[in-house]
Amino acid sequence: MQPVPRRRYTDDFKAQAIALAEAIGPTKAARQLDMSVKTLGNWLDASRSGRPHSSPGRKPVTDLESEVARLRAENATLKMEREILKKATAFFARESK
Repeated sequence: MQPVPRRRYTDDFKAQAIALAEAIGPTKAARQLDMSVKTLGNWLDASRSGRPHSSPGRKPVTDLESEVARLRAENATLKMEREILKKATAFFARESK
């Protein structure tokens, strides 16, 4: 099993997520945004205590970079599936002889 890649969020997304969580509640907001309730809770705590949402030194991820990361992960999955199918084909070819 492969580890889940760490998701990175822009400061704008975090601000909108915090506003949504304050409006409808953190659990519902996290479900709507397809993210961890704990992560959203951490952002809410930081916002309420006046700390910045972003980590210092971390540059925001652009849409293009996130799309490239998603496509690379999909490509790796497809390669793995193709290898499994090759092995299955070879196995069944030997069985039919």
